[in-house]
Amino acid sequence: QVQLVESGGGLVQPGDSVSLSCAASGRTLSSYLTAWFRQAPGKEREFVAVMGRLGITSYADSVKGRFTITRDNAKNTVYLRMNSLKPEDTAVYYCAAASGVSSITSRDNYDYWGQGTQVTVSS
Repeated sequence: QVQLVESGGGLVQPGDSVSLSCAASGRTLSSYLTAWFRQAPGKEREFVAVMGRLGITSYADSVKGRFTITRDNAKNTVYLRMNSLKPEDTAVYYCAAASGVSSITSRDNYDYWGQGTQVTVSS
């Protein structure tokens, strides 16, 4: 079993950048499919980015070219670097890990979740 704890985020202005961290304990994060999801008020939790065990990445169209998912195996931590932030990026961001690979963009595929961290983009 793996435990995930997110950090980072906060209140930023449109166009700003911010990095989120997801520290794992209990198991090696590189053994899992790791992803970021987000949930805006009144909306469903949606896929943002994913990194496979071998480091291959995939992104939602809405963040492609602006967000980058990376992993530091030595720190057992996955990151989400978010550039050129927009008000519509405002959400609670969740880190997730999956043992299986049935659907990388479906939240149902993920076994473990962090508690979430708020990102608010507003002027």
